[in-house]
Amino acid sequence: RAGGGRGEPLSPISSATTPVPRSLPLPPPPPRPTMATRRKRAPANYEALGMAPVEEEHFSDSMKTRLLAFKAHRVKIRYANTYRLEPRNKLRDYLVRNKAQAILTNRLQEAKYDGVSSRSLCASISDEILKAVKELNFDRYKYVVSVLIVEKAGQAINVASRWVWDAQRDTWVSAKCETETFIALALVMACYYE
Repeated sequence: RAGGGRGEPLSPISSATTPVPRSLPLPPPPPRPTMATRRKRAPANYEALGMAPVEEEHFSDSMKTRLLAFKAHRVKIRYANTYRLEPRNKLRDYLVRNKAQAILTNRLQEAKYDGVSSRSLCASISDEILKAVKELNFDRYKYVVSVLIVEKAGQAINVASRWVWDAQRDTWVSAKCETETFIALALVMACYYE
C-alpha cells in the first residue's frame, strides 16, 4: 500500500511497485483506395448535359461563332448584392385585405357548405388570392395564403399561427366571409425577402 489510510502519512509511490505502460504498437496504415473503392468524380458540364467534349480546332469559323454564341447564352448571370434591407414598394395591408375580401365574397356568396368539395374550394380560392396579391407588385415579398372553411354548427373556433419573422417588415392580413351555412377565413402572410 502507498499509505493514505486513516492516520497514515502519504508516501510517494515508487516506480518499482507500479508497472510502467509499454508503448503500444501503431496500427497499420489504412489500405490505399483501389479503383473500385475510390469516390467517383463529379461529371463535367458537357457530361451532365449529355454532350460529347468539343474539339474547337476542327470547326470552321462560322461554326466557332455559333458555338461561342451558344456558350455565351448558357452562362449564368450573377447579380451583385444590393445590400438593401427595406422594400422600395412597401406592402400596404389594406390593399391586400380588400383584394382577399372581394375574392372571398365573390366566390362564396351563393355557395352552401359541403365537406367534400370544400377542400378543393379552399385550394382554388387561396390560389386566386395569391395571384391577385402578386399582381399588386410589392417587391421582394413572399406570400403564404391559407383559406379555412368551417361549417356553422353553433361551435366556437380559434385559429392560431406562429411565425418567426421580422416585425418591422413582415405582416399578415385576414379576411372573413360569413354565410348562412359556413364561415370562411383567409389569411395572407407577407414575408420580406432580402
